[in-house]
Parts: sequence; structure tokens; C-alpha cells
Amino acid sequence: MAFRNRRAAALPAKLSRSWLLVNAAKEEDFAPALACEADSVIFDMEAAVPDDKKLAARDNVVRALSNGMTAWVRVNGIDTDFWADDLAALSEAPGLRGIMLAMTEQPEQVTYSAMRLRAGTPVLALIETALGIENATSIASAPGTFRLAFGVNDFRKDTGVSDDPMALAYARGKLVIASRVGKLPGAIDGPPPAGADAAKVTEETLVTASMGMTGKLSLSPDHVDGINAALAPSEDELSWAMELLEAHAAGASVGDGSYLPRLARAQKIADLADSYGLWNE
Repeated sequence: MAFRNRRAAALPAKLSRSWLLVNAAKEEDFAPALACEADSVIFDMEAAVPDDKKLAARDNVVRALSNGMTAWVRVNGIDTDFWADDLAALSEAPGLRGIMLAMTEQPEQVTYSAMRLRAGTPVLALIETALGIENATSIASAPGTFRLAFGVNDFRKDTGVSDDPMALAYARGKLVIASRVGKLPGAIDGPPPAGADAAKVTEETLVTASMGMTGKLSLSPDHVDGINAALAPSEDELSWAMELLEAHAAGASVGDGSYLPRLARAQKIADLADSYGLWNE
């Protein structure tokens, strides 16, 4: 049985726009999540699961990843009683694509986590505190770190800042710069509110894109399409890129010093469109 959306399964995680979090205690939600249009799916054993249900949730995840499903998993933070057992249970799960490490504050936390998994297993460092933001550059450069993600709600609890984009701009910008310095794919932003309508999802995701972030967490499958659309090249960008590439292929002259950068930008848009399946839409 094919569990994973075929388009999403073929997309490299470095290009994933939507990252859908699924409550690991609700095993019945796994297959629908994997079949939806989310670029990446994360079985969440941390924030979504109370302590008295964490062992059952872990069993659900290991069983799913041992019987044909493939997904990322959010594990509990390194300072909890669950972290070591989470990683031990996942280390042999054949369907594990990578982990998201909750409450990442220090670079060695990523490295210690990666060392407990199969060699090469990527780690998404979820940064949710002021200390994590201030250490973002060293976390991005740590062995094992694959991408940085922003835990907005916990960061707001830690710092007392509002949900206004201006109040969160420093933290988002820090993750973007740290990702660039660490030569990582673009940072992943926090999710829209669980009950957000389509307009709110688009509004929030456009803020994500404006900050230079290239992915966004999601708490609902209903938000996935809006996130994917807002973090993909627009129709105007696709038309511009196609026209420039066609003109170049036909022998257009270089012209001025901006031509080669524009050509590189057009090729990047074309490559993304290809990866996201946009040319055929």
C-alpha cells in the first residue's frame, strides 16, 4: 500500500515548504496526513502528547515507521525523561526520514541527538527560546543540523513578545542569517493558528516569505495548500523566468551587468517550479 503522496515523497526535504505536524497519539491520522499535499509530515511525540500518553504515542510511531510509512518525528527535548528512549526507539525504524529536536538551545544538543541515530539521519533544530535564538548561528553550524525551525508560541511565552510580525522580526531574521552562515536550506517558520482560515494562512505565510524563510510548520492539513502556494514562485515569477530562459536559449545578448544574476534567478525559479510540479498546473 502506498502511504505517501507521490509528489511530496519525491521532493527533497531541503525544498519542503509545508511541514505538517500530526499528533502521535492519534494513529488514525497518520495515513490521511501522509496522503495529503504536505511536502513533509512530522509525527509529533512532544507538544501534542501529554506525559501519560507519550509511551503509547512512541509505540504508534515506531509501528508506523516499521510497516511502510515514512515521516519525520518530533522528539522530546534533551532535558526531558523521554529524549533518550525516543531516540533509541527510532534508531532502527526504517521509515524515519529525520527528527525534529524540541527546545534546542545549544549546538551539542543536535550533535548528541544525531549520534544516537543511524549515521546521516538529519536533525531539524526547533528553536523556541531566547537562548536558542541567540545561539542560532552555532546551532546552524553544529554537526547533524539539517535545517532550523522556529517554535513561535513557546518563544513568545519565553520572551513575552506579541504575535505582531514586527515583534518577531528579530528572531525570524536571526534564523535566516544563521541558516545562511551555516550553509543550511532556508529556515522554517512557526505555524498559523490551528483555526486560521485560508486568508489568515496566506497572510501569515507571506510574512514568512518576506522574512526570507522558505518553510512553515502547519497544525492542520487544511492549511497545507495555502502554505505551499505562498512559498512557491508566483505566476508572474514563472512567466518572467520562462520568457527570460527562452530568450536566452534563442541567443539573447548579455546586455548589462544585471543579466547573469537575473538569468541565475530565472533558472532557480524554473528549478523550483519543476520540483514543486508547477509547470503542469
